[in-house]
Amino acid sequence: MYRRFGVLLAAVLGVTLTAAAPATADASKPFPTEFSLPNGWQPEGIAISGVTAYFGSRADGSIYAADLRTGKGKVLAKGPGTPSLGMKVDDKRRLWVAGGVGGDARVYDTRTGALLAKFQFATTDTFVNDVVLTDRSAWFTDSRKAVLYEVPLNLKPHRTLQLTGDLVITPGAVNLNGIVTGLHGGLIVVQSNTGKLFHVDTRTGKSININLSGQTLTNGDGLLREGRQLYVVQNRLNKLARYTLSRDGATLAAELEDTRFDVPTTVAAFGKRLYLPNARFTTPPTPDTTYNVVAVERPRNRHGN
Repeated sequence: MYRRFGVLLAAVLGVTLTAAAPATADASKPFPTEFSLPNGWQPEGIAISGVTAYFGSRADGSIYAADLRTGKGKVLAKGPGTPSLGMKVDDKRRLWVAGGVGGDARVYDTRTGALLAKFQFATTDTFVNDVVLTDRSAWFTDSRKAVLYEVPLNLKPHRTLQLTGDLVITPGAVNLNGIVTGLHGGLIVVQSNTGKLFHVDTRTGKSININLSGQTLTNGDGLLREGRQLYVVQNRLNKLARYTLSRDGATLAAELEDTRFDVPTTVAAFGKRLYLPNARFTTPPTPDTTYNVVAVERPRNRHGN
């Protein structure tokens, strides 16, 4: 049955995507700890709302919705041909998506898959990478520029916040990536190429380097903050790190490596688990390349408790 579904999926999406591979975990068991995405999907971002997880495709920007109870899913929305990367769901069941080299952000209705809005931030030298939601706005990073883009939740026109201070952009590199709200206001962003973490004042754009107590967040990608705990996906290191935030900086509390990791990029929480899609950046993408999602328990601290 799942194979027949995959064939139909390929027919809908065209030759860039093919059928989903058989699940590598037993999908008959409630909430599998590993499940497949469609072949050729090239996932990057993840967002979870209720028992549904959403995944964007780097291949063509389509959106896939999977039921965490079974691991099975379907394509929610056909993409525009440019990537869908970081994403978040708001309390109105709208999915906010970072558009990568498309230089844009898109907003979808998670019930119907309808495109509700599109915001064009830039057209050249751009890579809109990730997004976080606050009470008023969606904030997007651009890995090529020293800026953040703010889109009001009421879908009014966006603004570009120029960043100053400690952040130094390296031309041509993957700079700003994951983004979360700050512990006491503002935003926290990770710079992938330098492994640095910054606090950004959303009024002034001033960036301040966060003291990591000698650690470096090499290949820092997706971020997740739960209270004082900040989870950082270090993609090509196949590692998930947990830092404890304070007014003085951030201290490494735990690290998790899993044999199932194959360049995970982002992370979202559901219950006691954290879910990470494997982007497989080190594997040449083809229409038949397999992709999956793995679930792990939150990493224990460095002393084992």
